[in-house]
Amino acid sequence: MSHELQVLLISAASIGFFHTLLGPDHYLPFIMIGKAREWKLRKVIALTILCGIGHILSSVVVGLIGIALEMQVEKLNWFESFRGNLAAWALIAFGLLYALWGIRRMYKKHHHGHMDKLQDSRNITPWILFIIFALGPCEPLIPILMYPAAIESVGALVLVTSVFGLTTLLTMTGAVLAVTYGLSFVNIRRYEHLGHPIAGFVIFLSGLAIQVLGL
Repeated sequence: MSHELQVLLISAASIGFFHTLLGPDHYLPFIMIGKAREWKLRKVIALTILCGIGHILSSVVVGLIGIALEMQVEKLNWFESFRGNLAAWALIAFGLLYALWGIRRMYKKHHHGHMDKLQDSRNITPWILFIIFALGPCEPLIPILMYPAAIESVGALVLVTSVFGLTTLLTMTGAVLAVTYGLSFVNIRRYEHLGHPIAGFVIFLSGLAIQVLGL
């Protein structure tokens, strides 16, 4: 293993960890939706992993296409930046609409028909999150890791990409577990009726953090 490949592998693990941990959008939406909908932890983790895989694979596919076509990295950076803005605005819109839906639900909960509609929306929410995460890029993956690794060899490209992806998924899952465990010590029963509006507002702020702060 060359020195360059060792540096790329360490960088892949480090970037995957810190990029994920410092981006609240990588874990807060799953935690808040899971709390609001009273999902079992295994369902929250399964959704986290599914969305994480979509999030990583979308950038991997873009990077592989760019490498195969020998495209300049600047062009891919522009495309990934465009996707990032689109995903951030989608997360902002979803959070805001979910919060408004949650407020409306609070006032109409006593109507049985509305509870039936709520049941239908439970099946839609995970897919909306998956689409948003698949749309969002892993910004550092292509220019910092995939392109330099491709210069080394195909094996180096596969190895570096795998390390980044695995680290990202483990960090997302670990953050969800850690925050969920921490929240178990907080008495939030008095705020349970605000679960959906709070979840939507937190998701809205997560998207806003990406758009404004670049997290």
